[in-house]
Amino acid sequence: MSDALQPDARDGDAWLILNGKSAQLPDVREAVGRVREEGHHLAVRVTWEAGDGVRLAREASEAGIQRIIAGGGDGTVNEIVGGLMRLAPEVRPALGILPLGSANDFARGLELPLEPLEALRVALDATSHMVDVGSLGGDYFINLASGGFGAQITNSTPAPLKRLLGGGAYSLMGMLKAWNYQPYRGCLRLPEGERNIPLFLLALGNGSQAGGGQQLAPLAKVDDGLMELLMVRHFTSLREMKQLIDELENLPESGEFVEYLQVPWVEFEGEAALPLNLDGEPCFHKRFRAELVPGALALAVPASSMLLSHGSAGS
Repeated sequence: MSDALQPDARDGDAWLILNGKSAQLPDVREAVGRVREEGHHLAVRVTWEAGDGVRLAREASEAGIQRIIAGGGDGTVNEIVGGLMRLAPEVRPALGILPLGSANDFARGLELPLEPLEALRVALDATSHMVDVGSLGGDYFINLASGGFGAQITNSTPAPLKRLLGGGAYSLMGMLKAWNYQPYRGCLRLPEGERNIPLFLLALGNGSQAGGGQQLAPLAKVDDGLMELLMVRHFTSLREMKQLIDELENLPESGEFVEYLQVPWVEFEGEAALPLNLDGEPCFHKRFRAELVPGALALAVPASSMLLSHGSAGS
């Protein structure tokens, strides 16, 4: 590694925790050099394997670092957020984001720059805002958790089959038949009561989008203490599926197959394990409680971001 990515002799004012796959990208290396020339004492730590982000977040806190920057995709952000949430609130560094993934759904929802130098400047210089973090079954998410068929596709399907989802209604219906798809049955408990719905898709949004730009939670704010709950009911025909798609295009309005609510928590108890995807990270739960931890994390983001409401400025 060249000197441009070597940490300063001291720990620095901020740490960039960089996904190892991005460590050799020329524009990232140049951006690090530029912000150092501009006066930032930025140290770089590179992840090598699963769990490194959690460990490095803890080490940054122990070193007294006030701001860390997650350099990578949504999965990298998720791992570092999980590491921060395992620290006591009073010693959690603020978080900035250098989006380097293929989708960057959370960064795009926050309206962060995607060009490395500009993104790094925002991550270092922007005022931090206190934002909520989602908790589900002992794991954390900051953007969006999805469950059901969409998560099953993401978790277990090779990339060529995933691309069929973009091929229109007939391709999706063919996949459902080939997979002998069955809806996910269980009980959803909400503050207002219970729902027993055969689920096709469940989405829990703190941020607004997932899956490479799909707006599943258009009313989302990361600092309002509310989760966006999207429930999509099972369908049995091409006509019903087309109606479902129309209803999704009209979010946040609810319809016959789509229901959209804002809730502080939700519980699920299923007949079988539900495939889930938390900020791109797969897991399975037969039962869980999902809720928000309000104002859990200081996030460096432009004050103009559409995902902010008001009154959330931190340090």
